[in-house]
Amino acid sequence: MATTNVKTTAVKPTTKKVAEVKKTATKTTAPKVTTATVKAAPKATKTTVEVKKVEVKKAKTATKTVKENVARGNRRKVMRGIVTSNKMDKTGVVEITRKVPHPLYKKVVTKTTRFKFHDEKNECSIGDTIEIMETRPLSKDKYFRLVRIIEKVK
Repeated sequence: MATTNVKTTAVKPTTKKVAEVKKTATKTTAPKVTTATVKAAPKATKTTVEVKKVEVKKAKTATKTVKENVARGNRRKVMRGIVTSNKMDKTGVVEITRKVPHPLYKKVVTKTTRFKFHDEKNECSIGDTIEIMETRPLSKDKYFRLVRIIEKVK
């Protein structure tokens, strides 16, 4: 926090006219000093009122640093599965199996989900173990892309 000294000088007007207030501020690297003077009728006397210290808070910047963006990481889902179909051009179907306990009976049940994924080079074959990542919708059903082939089928 920066501190600012404020110096105020007041002049008592001899007439009932409203006094004009003029503020001037000097901008330096040292603490800011604001001087206020009051102008009035010609037969006035100057009196110094007091000097106050005012704390000024610096505004927080909204820019994010590079480290914060790196720490956030990628929020897209990455999953592993086995390719079940590659008959379409630049598209494949992968099955992802997961084991989940039944909500009532607590028995471990195997659930299978099928996703279409984008394969730019048509390099996947049926039975390959692959890793896919979530992406923007590429078509009506396709919103995953191929990251890498973990294991090729023999």
